[in-house]
Amino acid sequence: MNLHLVSDATGETLNSIARATVSQFEHVSIVYHRWSLIRTRFQLHRVLEGIEGEPGPVLSTLVEKSLRAELESFCHRLGVAVLNVLDPVMEMFQEQFGEQAGARPGRQYVLDADYFRRIDAMHYVLAHDDGQQQAGIAAADVLLVGVSRSSKTPTSFYLANRGIKAANIPLVPGAPEPPGLEAPPGPVVGLTIDPDALIEIRRHRLVVMGAAAPGRQSGDYVDREAVESELVWARRLCTRHGWPVIDVTRRSIEETAAAVLQHMDAWHKRHSPPDSGPLPASLP
Repeated sequence: MNLHLVSDATGETLNSIARATVSQFEHVSIVYHRWSLIRTRFQLHRVLEGIEGEPGPVLSTLVEKSLRAELESFCHRLGVAVLNVLDPVMEMFQEQFGEQAGARPGRQYVLDADYFRRIDAMHYVLAHDDGQQQAGIAAADVLLVGVSRSSKTPTSFYLANRGIKAANIPLVPGAPEPPGLEAPPGPVVGLTIDPDALIEIRRHRLVVMGAAAPGRQSGDYVDREAVESELVWARRLCTRHGWPVIDVTRRSIEETAAAVLQHMDAWHKRHSPPDSGPLPASLP
């Protein structure tokens, strides 16, 4: 089945909604047609031609009234279902806020303080990936620790897109405990993973690199007994320090990041005075 996603911005909202809902249907095959940055009648006419050529339901986030009306009228004439997914939320907010919503496309992507906070967080993650630049750890919003290939880096980058400065620090058995962890500036969260899954990831990594992991013998890096011992050691280290641990084995990066945010929220509630006000802006 064809599914048309029509947006006047990047289309990320529609992509997320479509992905979340379609995943609930096991026996449906979807062909996505993504139409982004649709802000003029000329651009919309390309969309209408595409819908007519490959008919299918339409999800829209268009906010400009004339474009919305033309899209809806065309779909009704064609007998194609169309839904503006923002309408129910917009109507509820208008009622609750007592204010009429504006109709400005891409309003969520303005270059405001939040935008530059995300850019700053991305630069921070790049500079502090895998234990780099230990001196800057004091500025971290959260520290992610775990053995090699336990999803620390991708989780850090996902958090950076939420404006979170995440420093990730590798835990290596036999090596001195990384500096900065004895008095961390914020919450420390451990990431762990099933041994079999970790071995498979590491084997793939070795194939990609065409060599053993730096500083290790490839046999120890993927040896089951050595990997199990490494994971047990890392978990015990986290337990000794009282750091929460997230098992990433069956979690997506998005789910892992959501769990990290929950631990950050709990940490700030424990470490903030009752009358200290809202949590830091870095927490969405």
